Amino acid sequence: MRADARRNRELIVEAALDRFAVSGPAASMEEIARAAGLGVGTLYRHFPDRRALVEEIAGRSLRCLRTGLRSLAEQDLSRRDVIARYVDYCAGQPLALIKALAEENEAPEERLELQDELNGLLEALARQAQEEGTVRGDISPREVVELLSVVVCRPGARADDALTKVTLDGLRA
Repeated sequence: MRADARRNRELIVEAALDRFAVSGPAASMEEIARAAGLGVGTLYRHFPDRRALVEEIAGRSLRCLRTGLRSLAEQDLSRRDVIARYVDYCAGQPLALIKALAEENEAPEERLELQDELNGLLEALARQAQEEGTVRGDISPREVVELLSVVVCRPGARADDALTKVTLDGLRA
C-alpha cells in the first residue's frame, strides 16, 4: 500500500473512532469522511461499507486489548489489580460498538479468535486471583469474565462510574 493510502486509511480509522465516541454507532460515513478531511469516495475505496470499517476498528481494538492485558499480566501486581487496570484500560475502547456489531452480524473468524483469546486470558487471571485470595471464589472464572463484559461493553463505560465500582468491589474476596 502506498504511503498516502496508508495515511488516509489511518485518518479514516481515527476519525471513525472519534465520531463513534461522539455520535455512537449512528455516525454516518459522510460524517466520518468529513472528520478525516477526506472525500467520501476515498473512505469507500478503503472500506466498501460501514461493516468493513467497524470490523477494522474491532480488530484493532481487540488486538490492542490483548497486548495491553498481556503487558499488565507481566507486571508485579496482584491478579485482582491486573483485572482492575484492564477494566480501566477498556474504558477507552469502542467495546459497546464491537458488542453491537457482534449481535447484528456473524463475526469473522479473526474477531472470534481474538475474543476467545481475550476471554481465555481473563479467565486465567480470574482463576489466579481466586487462588491468591483477592477475588471471591464462589463464582466461576467464566462468570467473572461475563460480569466484566457487562461493565466494559456498554456505551459510556468508565473506570470510575458506579456500575464499574460496584462490580469490582463485589468481586473482592
